Amino acid sequence: MPALIIHGHFYQPPRENPWTGVVEAEPGAAPFHNWNERIYSECYQPNACVRINEPATAATTAQERIVNNYANISFNFGPTLLGWLKSNHPGTYASIIDADHESALARGGHGNAIAQAYGHAILPLCNERDRHTQIRWGIADFRDRFDRDPEALWLPETAGNDRVLGALIDEGVRFVILAPHQAAQVRDRYRTGSCSDRVDSADWRTVDENSIDTSVAYHYSHRDGSGRSMAVFFYEGPTSRAIAFENLLRSSRELVDRFAQTAHDREMINIATDGETYGHHFKFGDICLAHALKVEAPTHGFRITNYGEYLDQHPPIFDVEINNGPDGKGTSWSCPHGVGRWIRDCGCHTGGEAGWNQRWRTPLRQALDVLRDENAGHFEATRGNLFLDPWQARDNSIDLILDQNHSREQFLYEHAGRWLSAEEQWRGLTYLELQRMLVLMYTSCGWFFNDISGIETIQILKYAGRAIDLMLQLRLPPVRDRFLEVLDEAKSNVTALGSGADIYRRFVEPAKTDQQTKEILVT
Repeated sequence: MPALIIHGHFYQPPRENPWTGVVEAEPGAAPFHNWNERIYSECYQPNACVRINEPATAATTAQERIVNNYANISFNFGPTLLGWLKSNHPGTYASIIDADHESALARGGHGNAIAQAYGHAILPLCNERDRHTQIRWGIADFRDRFDRDPEALWLPETAGNDRVLGALIDEGVRFVILAPHQAAQVRDRYRTGSCSDRVDSADWRTVDENSIDTSVAYHYSHRDGSGRSMAVFFYEGPTSRAIAFENLLRSSRELVDRFAQTAHDREMINIATDGETYGHHFKFGDICLAHALKVEAPTHGFRITNYGEYLDQHPPIFDVEINNGPDGKGTSWSCPHGVGRWIRDCGCHTGGEAGWNQRWRTPLRQALDVLRDENAGHFEATRGNLFLDPWQARDNSIDLILDQNHSREQFLYEHAGRWLSAEEQWRGLTYLELQRMLVLMYTSCGWFFNDISGIETIQILKYAGRAIDLMLQLRLPPVRDRFLEVLDEAKSNVTALGSGADIYRRFVEPAKTDQQTKEILVT
């Protein structure tokens, strides 16, 4: 029986006002209050309890059945989205967690859920410290919610290069999922006829998205020569695109027929799309998915599984090297120009008017980098004063984000090596909250769309604004003017809105409140 693995990447950017912790009204999501609520209603909740009709057989009558799709697919949820679901829709949140536990029992201990880099930043564009924090926070968040270690971590936009995959191996990640065009070369790991005779100098064979065999796992070795490794799965491209963009979800029978054609003479087919495809992007996509996996796929002889279980049964027999993209900056699933969509006007965008450009992307990132790099020195200066190792304290501060009842005083004692005064405690926690803002301001959605005036870009600028505000509270040297000077080079396509600096003054600074703010870490 061929194995069938469908992966859903469920994600929405964080939407809370960073000064208040409240998700404000988003008119574009009407009649819902905000986009999280709208997509929850169209996708996240329906996929947890899909009603389907199972056809009658010789031994049974037709009957209605309720299906939890999360128990039948591989999936990841953005950590900040899971946090919002837990607070606002605990029943659906519990169904997602239960689906992972159920699948782990059914599949040899391999749950369907995998982790995700915490803030959905483009990891190849992060500096080393931020990359490791994004990964470590994502793993810690997963462990806290699912009560187990993740086997894999979803790379935002599947963006990666050798540095990123090396960082995953450093953190003990077992496998990763990439797009087929992210493969560069493959070779047999063993000589023909002797699995114990390793190939040391076999010729590599160049592959691309049309020639890579997506029905097997691959062995990827750390570039440091240590022999450490992980497995890589490349999802099946044409069928994944047809599901995401070509209305293949209009019929479960047509969907599974496509699976059968793709899986011809193969041991496995694996699909990956945005999870929002199933219900938000395509109405009734949740029903199509449930019926396909519970009725049509078993009838066609498919065995529904997940990556972890499949890897146990089919370890890699091929080595792989990945495509590091232009200038080694990485590749991704949604930009044919490597990771250009998040650093320059590469031509990729969503929506907008004729003649619009995305030249604003470069100065936007440069402005955020100014803010990040300025703070790196200030944070490092707390070493031996507030923190024994400030960067380790930052990595471990995920414990405070996840648990509001976690003792702040005890946390600081452990990372300062002494009991701090009340003033020192405030400063230490404010520094950590400042670092959280600097992590979240690189959320990838800020660059993805057509103009710097979009709600996603304004959201990441709010994190930058909150960071600048916290710097003032800590009496650090002001950086606002330099930040706005760089941001002024990011010109909106809407002439009346001016530049990124104008948008910051108009939409970000008024978002501050004189009321008591919600301090995620400090309180």
